[in-house]
Amino acid sequence: MREDIPPGAQQPDDDHAAARALYGWRAGSYELQLAPYEFIRRMAVEHLQLRPGQVVLDLGCGTGMSLPLLRDAVGPSGRVVAVDQSPEMLALARLRTQRAGWNNVTLQCSAAEIALLPQVADAVLLHFTHDILQSPQAIEHLLRHLRPGARVVATGLKWTAPELAPWNVLVGMHMAQSVTQYEGLSSPWLTLQQYGAQLQVDMLVMGTVFVAHGTWPGRWRTHPMDERR
Repeated sequence: MREDIPPGAQQPDDDHAAARALYGWRAGSYELQLAPYEFIRRMAVEHLQLRPGQVVLDLGCGTGMSLPLLRDAVGPSGRVVAVDQSPEMLALARLRTQRAGWNNVTLQCSAAEIALLPQVADAVLLHFTHDILQSPQAIEHLLRHLRPGARVVATGLKWTAPELAPWNVLVGMHMAQSVTQYEGLSSPWLTLQQYGAQLQVDMLVMGTVFVAHGTWPGRWRTHPMDERR
């Protein structure tokens, strides 16, 4: 766990502890499990439209599989800030960074809700990070650190049409190894949109995979939590 939690921040709850345990258990096989979805990662990074010198966030970075693509895109003059709450996952990401000799990739072991992010970032990648996407606190914290017009890309699994029940069974099996909650699987990107992110959503693999890409205009919509009051 982080020792540099900002003053007044709340410690992660039991859901975070469950997620850390889940990903700690998966760390050794994680890259093999995600290998079939590598084309989606590359598509996601292309949608970020990164340029040399920019600052990009990788929230829920896992073992750092996106880091080579992100670092190549922003170049040695840019900066990559990668966050994951699993010490086991981040240890593998750190090993990848050390072997590559990157000095502009920062790794942080933290829950997304309390991560120490750059004051202003140009883009954010949320690749297969369902629990983060379902956390209003994490999304609000993230968006406060993006410049107006910043690129936002989120990907992951979702429920497909009811008539494609066998595909939904496969989604459920995969998600059982990846998430602590199934809420929001019909439209996992919805919280981003509720806060004001302007997204186009593409569906792949019989509607079981989504790639949501667009921009953060810097203007807040009604706070999703306020709508429930």
